[in-house]
Amino acid sequence: MRYTVAWMRIATWNVNSLKVRLDKLGWWIDRARPDVLLLQETKLTDAAAPREELARLGYEIAHHGQGQWNGVAIVSRAGITDVVTNFGLARAVPAAGDESGDAEPLAEARMIAARCGDVRVVSLYAPNGRVVDSPFYQAKLAWYARLEAWLAASCRPDEPLVLGGDMNLAPMDDDVWDAKACHGGTHVSPRERDAFNRLLAWGLVDLYRAKVSQPERFSWWDYRAGHFPKNFGMRIDHLLGTAPVAARARWVEIDREARKGKLPSDHAPVLVDLDEPGHPLDAGWEGAAARRKDREAGKKKPA
Repeated sequence: MRYTVAWMRIATWNVNSLKVRLDKLGWWIDRARPDVLLLQETKLTDAAAPREELARLGYEIAHHGQGQWNGVAIVSRAGITDVVTNFGLARAVPAAGDESGDAEPLAEARMIAARCGDVRVVSLYAPNGRVVDSPFYQAKLAWYARLEAWLAASCRPDEPLVLGGDMNLAPMDDDVWDAKACHGGTHVSPRERDAFNRLLAWGLVDLYRAKVSQPERFSWWDYRAGHFPKNFGMRIDHLLGTAPVAARARWVEIDREARKGKLPSDHAPVLVDLDEPGHPLDAGWEGAAARRKDREAGKKKPA
């Protein structure tokens, strides 16, 4: 049964294995109470998607997966209709022998769209790109070009539309912990950022940056020791909305607290509330900043 709401909370989260993170997902759904949740890196086949578990929580799921790698989904209590996968293309089986799952992104499970309530949503998992100018980088740019073509052919800037997901791209230097350290690598290269900016030029708004200007607000941190508490991260997970959605946006956040605890994903959820603020939550940014400040002050004290 469709759950009717007067407002809508939409979130995106790269869970880095839905099977491993299923308990964490249940905890976060109870914490954040999203109406629509876009998932990436589910790493499941369609048959293995946790439909019964989500139904017990009041949600349905549309899933597009391939098993060990990639996989995207839309989880909703506002209905799911008009599902499209892989930009409407027939999906071939990726070439054997590549274990990363980003050799042939247009043959991989990286895109699913549907209508949830009065908003069309798209869950995206962009290729990593690995190394600038490598074949994988060129494939990443080709995937972004296909996304642009699908938008132009199948969507309108004046319709309520949200693109969300792990886009493996930091749009500005403020979206990485150290611009100099990241310079020359993927996720920050000019051609990748140009691809992101072309999405904005088509008619999308970076919903997070439209509300939050602070630097050092990231959605991904490497699992290596110290990176998360030191806030060595990147903002590579995004919610992009058309003007009708941006006009309805009341609150946005990156839930840093979801990166903590047992078996966390290396990504944090990104949320937007349309029309009215949703269920309140403390994302933990102020406390984290205070703790880092205290640690840095302690290091400067004389021995």
